[in-house]
Amino acid sequence: MQKKIIFLMPYFGHWPEWFRFYLESCRWNPTIDWLFFTDCPIPENAPTNVRFVQMSFQDYQQTVSDQLGINFNTQSSYALCNLRPAYGVIHHDYLEGYDYFGFSDIDVIYGNLRAFYSDEVLRYSTLSTHPDRVSGHLFLIQNTELWVNAFRKIPNWQSLMSQPTNVGVDEAVFTKLLLGYRRLPSAARRVWGTFDPYKRNHLLKERFSTVLSDFPWMDGTHCYPTKWFWYQGKLTVEAGEEMMYLHFMNWKSSRYLQKRFGEQAAWEKLPRLADPNLIDLNQGFCISPEGFTPLAIAQPMNAKV
Repeated sequence: MQKKIIFLMPYFGHWPEWFRFYLESCRWNPTIDWLFFTDCPIPENAPTNVRFVQMSFQDYQQTVSDQLGINFNTQSSYALCNLRPAYGVIHHDYLEGYDYFGFSDIDVIYGNLRAFYSDEVLRYSTLSTHPDRVSGHLFLIQNTELWVNAFRKIPNWQSLMSQPTNVGVDEAVFTKLLLGYRRLPSAARRVWGTFDPYKRNHLLKERFSTVLSDFPWMDGTHCYPTKWFWYQGKLTVEAGEEMMYLHFMNWKSSRYLQKRFGEQAAWEKLPRLADPNLIDLNQGFCISPEGFTPLAIAQPMNAKV
């Protein structure tokens, strides 16, 4: 039987301009569920595998405080990233029947996730799309008592998760819990993993999802593809490789953009992100520094879709 996956997605504020493209990429992953906790309006024609629990940000903070026994009080929804390792406790009422729960960003477009979350890999306790750290933009945790409560092993977790700003609990801090032995020789890592259940059975594999990142592309350079093609659930790049997902953070914003790639993110220069001709997303679309454009215009002849 196929293992069940749910992504838990607290999000407050306003839906971004590209959200309908995001939802369309969810729609074509019908065997995976997404659950949003949000004060945003429920989008029209949302996929059936994407559900919404409407609540105020204040009410969500109270839920977190009650479930974790902390005082979570912030004006910044970005601080929610600190809570991600604890989602299994915060949202335990929604996890029955699921084998894995995960967290993800919404500045992504998913490809066919099941092509990468195969039965072979869904035997690991956690699954990251980076080889050396927790990938905050897409990460899975096994829905077992051990892993639902793994965050409690983080030193001073109550204080860290109470912070009003993002202090990197989901990535840097959680990585240290899971992979704190990374610099040890392989023999020492195996011994440590024998005695510490949190230090073993992880799948960390680079999926080349984040454009203009510190991870080189497949060819070893930092020349990431500038055109990504989505068509009916399948995501490819110009050379034809099928990709798991695209994380377009560095096209969207210069916040984390390395200076060698420029001072301003590509989309910060655009008056709008979506071509007005993009109405029927079932026909596909291209994602590039020019935003979201029709697939028929952008697709090269040799693209495999």
